Amino acid sequence: MSKDTKGVHTGIIEKDENGNFFSGEYLLDYQHVMASFKEGDKITIKSVIENPSDISHERYPKKSRDFFLFNLKK
Repeated sequence: MSKDTKGVHTGIIEKDENGNFFSGEYLLDYQHVMASFKEGDKITIKSVIENPSDISHERYPKKSRDFFLFNLKK
């Protein structure tokens, strides 16, 4: 299985006390989660970037907008 298919991380969408969505050590794009997902969904992250936010960078140094439901079949 290629890295592209396997992904960077597979985990559950959680929400912290500040309202940030995350999975493992990765901050998830808030708008993307609100549009297509819900807390508790199992997802696979395909790629990550450096978190550009000064507010959440220390807790979540990596961020992703490129993720999908774990069991999604295309």
